[in-house]
Amino acid sequence: MLGFILKFILTAVLVYGLSMVLPGVTLNGVGSAAILVIVLGILNAIVKPILQILGFPITVLTLGLFLLVINVIIIKLADYLMSSFDVHGFLNALLFSIAVSLVNSVVDMVID
Repeated sequence: MLGFILKFILTAVLVYGLSMVLPGVTLNGVGSAAILVIVLGILNAIVKPILQILGFPITVLTLGLFLLVINVIIIKLADYLMSSFDVHGFLNALLFSIAVSLVNSVVDMVID
């Protein structure tokens, strides 16, 4: 349980740091980053599998690169759902989704 809470807090702080570094991405604070982590978790659990099933033929044709587009769609959905989170444009959402994936990987390696 402590590992889960530590992962959550560390991911929220690092996501807030990413929003400060990356252009076109704005968050209103660490609290908004924590809410964003929760929203992204819910969207990744519910919406992402549906998009992966629907986009499977395109994913096969693009050798998996379409999964990046699915990640951008998830980020833009979170942008739509949250008023305290804003991403301007496709490229900024792509960079943010890649950075969040890397941050999650690093946090998982450090905590586990």
